[in-house]
Amino acid sequence: MRTLFLLLLAAGLGFYAWARFLATPDPGIDPRPMARQIAPERVRVVSESELARTPPPAAPQPKPSSPAPAEPPALACLEWGSFSPTDAVRAEQRLEPLALGARMAQYRGEETAGWWVFIPPQSNRGAALRKAAELKQLGVDEYFVVQEEGRQRWALSLGVFRSEEAARARLEAVRARGVKSAQVGQRETRVPKVWFQVRTVEQALHARLQEIAREFEGATLHECVQRS
Repeated sequence: MRTLFLLLLAAGLGFYAWARFLATPDPGIDPRPMARQIAPERVRVVSESELARTPPPAAPQPKPSSPAPAEPPALACLEWGSFSPTDAVRAEQRLEPLALGARMAQYRGEETAGWWVFIPPQSNRGAALRKAAELKQLGVDEYFVVQEEGRQRWALSLGVFRSEEAARARLEAVRARGVKSAQVGQRETRVPKVWFQVRTVEQALHARLQEIAREFEGATLHECVQRS
């Protein structure tokens, strides 16, 4: 029994000596933890009463969100025109779904037209009316037969315009419908015209008006001008 005790004691002392001086240190264990502490003299045990009096850390404040981009200011007034009385009816119908109410005004007046799109004079009234029927079949509804005396009697006017550019735009439009005999010429005359004005035009409405305006050649959408 004594011998067994001495053997166990020797084995224990041998394991201690091996673990203390010969075994490779575990890389996951810091052999000198106290020496590596930062300001160890400031470390102390906090009692439960002190812990209860310590206020909780403040919650992180959310970053202020970027302000939404400001919408461009509304335009004071836009004017759309000019239209012949017949075209003005069609233009007004296109504006009806916008429900503009008191924001829209209509002005009538006269304009000096220096250019027109026309089909040359026909031989007589009957021939002019047959040509008018052909225009209707081609989908051209905006025209009138010139009946006053003169060298243009029995010609068919397809529109009168202030500028040659606007007249040629109309010419291209009617030729695209198959009206091959139409041409552009100068014609100094006073013609009735209609303008529409829309006030307080925000960005969305402006875009919608521009979309509608593209359907009417010769008419322009621009900031309002003073009218009597």
